[in-house]
Amino acid sequence: MLIIGEKLNSARKQVREMIENRDVKSIQDLAKKQVEGGAEMLDVNSSAASGDKEENMEWLVKTVQEAVDVPLCIDSPNAEEIEKGLEAHNWDKGKALINSITGEKEKIERLLPAIIKYKCAVAALVMDERGIPDNSKTRIEIAEKLIKVLTDVGVPLKDIFIDPLVVPIGTSDKNGLVTMETIRSVKEAHPEVKIVAGLSNISYGLPERKLINQVFMILTMGCGMDAVIIDSTDKRMMAIAKTAITLLGEDNFCSGYIQAYREGKLTFEK
Repeated sequence: MLIIGEKLNSARKQVREMIENRDVKSIQDLAKKQVEGGAEMLDVNSSAASGDKEENMEWLVKTVQEAVDVPLCIDSPNAEEIEKGLEAHNWDKGKALINSITGEKEKIERLLPAIIKYKCAVAALVMDERGIPDNSKTRIEIAEKLIKVLTDVGVPLKDIFIDPLVVPIGTSDKNGLVTMETIRSVKEAHPEVKIVAGLSNISYGLPERKLINQVFMILTMGCGMDAVIIDSTDKRMMAIAKTAITLLGEDNFCSGYIQAYREGKLTFEK
């Protein structure tokens, strides 16, 4: 399973100020800590920072990749920002993932040229002009539409990451089930397609959020989740992820688990 570090996001006040102040050391330290914690890709988002949006993204991508040897998830609601991030990305460090397109016709049309040009991987959210569906049937229909649109322009199935959408369980007790049903159905229909999600939304507004996030991660992994956007500096979360990977038969001879134990990474420290 692919671990994508979530912390370089300008929605966080601390990160937003780092970007605005061009604080190279703090950005690079945060990137290094996430990779040291086990992230194999880093999500980068500069959209909330003041100033020129495209310049901010270019600076963030270059600054991060000067410090770590992992590919990036270029995260923005703005097509121009995403394209600037792809242009700045060091492809020797792996294939970039863009985050994201949706089933909205206008958004698809704005991003397809960059997807074709850079041959990047694509995260695709199962929502459209109607918003986020409250049922798995509609989410699956949107996923099918997105898979067809992307494969029609040459994106391989293995480079498509469907985001089943995680909505707070506090607003409806079925929200977790809807996400898991969507994951299972997409994976059954398209085994090569990847599933990716940011998990922390599930616990929004509830106490002991980390506990909910940890259990939900295990449940979604059992349904076929391929990639998660999480805090890779959270030792307990990472220990649980490593253990779940082993129990799901994705760790030959438990070698990854044993290696993690030897490195002191199977800790339940908070």
